[in-house]
Amino acid sequence: MSTIVINCKNSLHSEHANRLAKVLCCPILDPDLSIEAKQQMFEYELVLDDHGLALWPTNTKLHGAIRCDFSSAANTHRRKHGGGNGQAIAKAIGVSTRFTPRVLDLTAGLGVDGFVLASLGCSVTLIERNKVVHSLLSDGLERARQTASMDTALGTIVGRISLVRQDSSEFLALLSPEERPDIVYIDPMFPERKKSAKVKKEMQAFHSIVGPDYDSSDLLALALDQAKYRVVVKRSVSAEWLGDLKPSYSLTGKSTRFDVFALNKLPN
Repeated sequence: MSTIVINCKNSLHSEHANRLAKVLCCPILDPDLSIEAKQQMFEYELVLDDHGLALWPTNTKLHGAIRCDFSSAANTHRRKHGGGNGQAIAKAIGVSTRFTPRVLDLTAGLGVDGFVLASLGCSVTLIERNKVVHSLLSDGLERARQTASMDTALGTIVGRISLVRQDSSEFLALLSPEERPDIVYIDPMFPERKKSAKVKKEMQAFHSIVGPDYDSSDLLALALDQAKYRVVVKRSVSAEWLGDLKPSYSLTGKSTRFDVFALNKLPN
């Protein structure tokens, strides 16, 4: 069974669909194919329509659409009422009124944490190696840029974000001394839960499409060599230390823990 098919809902987007098919090495859905046949042949479909790009399971009983939407109500609420520099992620990164660091996010995913950091004034470089996830994230950033005329605050935030599709280890290895980031952020894919409760719909899809980050321990070692001030690793509360390396300290919430590896004192 092939994993993904592209479903172009509007012929006006056919050129975009063809580009995606070439990049992702996956077919474009035959409109005459039955639902039953589609489900037998493919696990997911990338739906391209007037609202952008979204990932759907062909079995719609699994979960709904996964879309990168920085103008969503949830993202808008968090950037306006999320707690600012008092948030755990801001404290872990070291954001303050005197310091808005350059952050390198090595495991961008759908850019949720990167967007939060950019909303706090950080310059953020997102690295995502998976082509499908990168396509969703790139689509979300482009749509956010297009709405900048109506939401200037959103446009300013997205203007602080750059996106690179590359293996993070390769990206780190090619950094020059002048390009070293202030902070490196790593959010490895959590292992699949053994409990019966369903994981978030994004995680269901990502575990199927991306799989676990088996090289995340190696990535941490490389990050420690490149970051100027600190490396921050996001983990579930119950997870062991990444690479069995003890952090300088941790900030622990209800379900998430930020392990901070302090390398140098933050600038004033």
